[in-house]
Amino acid sequence: MASVETSSSRPYHIIIFGASGFTGQYVVEEVARTVSEGPSGTLRWAVAGRSKAKLEKVLEQAAGALSKPELRTVDIIVSDVQEPDSLAAMCKQAVIVLNCVGPYRFYGEPVVKACVENGAHCLDISGEPQFLEGMQLNYHSEAAKKGVYIVGSCGFDSIPADMGVLYTRDQFRGRLTAVESFLTASAGPEGASIHDGTWQSAIYGVADGASLRSLRRKFKYQPLPVVGAKIKRRSALFYSNEVQQYAVPFMGTDPSVVKRTQRFLAEEQQESPVQYGAYAGVGGVGNIIKMLVAGMMFMLLIKFNFGRNLLIKYPEFFSFGFFTKAGPTKSQMKDSSFQFAFYGEGYTEGKDPSQGKPDGKIRTLVQGPEAGYVATPIAMVQAALTILNEPNALPRTGGVYTPGAAFGKTTLIDRLHKHGIQFSVK
Repeated sequence: MASVETSSSRPYHIIIFGASGFTGQYVVEEVARTVSEGPSGTLRWAVAGRSKAKLEKVLEQAAGALSKPELRTVDIIVSDVQEPDSLAAMCKQAVIVLNCVGPYRFYGEPVVKACVENGAHCLDISGEPQFLEGMQLNYHSEAAKKGVYIVGSCGFDSIPADMGVLYTRDQFRGRLTAVESFLTASAGPEGASIHDGTWQSAIYGVADGASLRSLRRKFKYQPLPVVGAKIKRRSALFYSNEVQQYAVPFMGTDPSVVKRTQRFLAEEQQESPVQYGAYAGVGGVGNIIKMLVAGMMFMLLIKFNFGRNLLIKYPEFFSFGFFTKAGPTKSQMKDSSFQFAFYGEGYTEGKDPSQGKPDGKIRTLVQGPEAGYVATPIAMVQAALTILNEPNALPRTGGVYTPGAAFGKTTLIDRLHKHGIQFSVK
């Protein structure tokens, strides 16, 4: 198994690929904060990307931001996603590659391929189901043979949701059968914004809907068994008493990731799967009007090449300023936070799920700092440290996994809790 044991022969525990990108720069800072949490209290790491000058600038900025002048001497590896030899050379030097190069639809597969072929684990922060499930279809068997762990969606999509469902299950006294999550976010006086890289991922994700359905048919899955009452799908827009605001179905990867985790648990570990519904609070009537207008333009334009190009070129206009090419400011990030509320139901200890309706309920929370560029680096780096420090708690063979499948038996939740992403029962 290519786990932490390989670190004696590989110079770096972690290489951050795409370190000069918008998210990558914050992953660099988070790794720098956590070097003492590496194996034996130290972490050997490097940054990688196409431009040495840009990588030097990122290290310079991190050194200033964290008052750690030693960051200026972190090793730099020049590697280009379009040059397979350079990717292979990078992967051979790492125990884990943190892939921050998106959109993953275009740039993700070469990195996964290079990691599998050269024995490096790979974590990404993709929110694109087409990419994530395509990697499972194409590389799971080979990764399993090599003892390599490929774990997608290790950022805000979808560690809080996936690990949150497992946490809710573990806190419930009995058999949990269904969970609904409600995501809400808060911002300070300057509001909130998201870098347009996430916007591009959403565009490609929605545009790929038909090919995603085709991809899923190739798995030839049997339907998961339904235990207890079947979860009811809510309408496209409704007032949620749970979060006291209007809500819509969550459009991100969380539902597909959670379902893949539950399938893994049912098929590989013979555990009872949990049904899942995901929703997001959107606030009051004013926000609904903006969302409906933006949504109609989005769904109309996404059908055509020229429309997708317009959406990509003018993210601020088509999202009412929510997605921007500049991304959020430091003060916007400082004042923002997220909360997932999980409402679960099931059968208490001693009750037979085949007899009658669920008789137990539970509410849990996952709360954390700004989702995209504070919580995401924390989640990604703690996932990597979990692989380095707890190889024996991972699935017994390598493969392409969801966070819940990879980390369900580890201390990842405790690690996240210590770094400001908190799990609690209410």
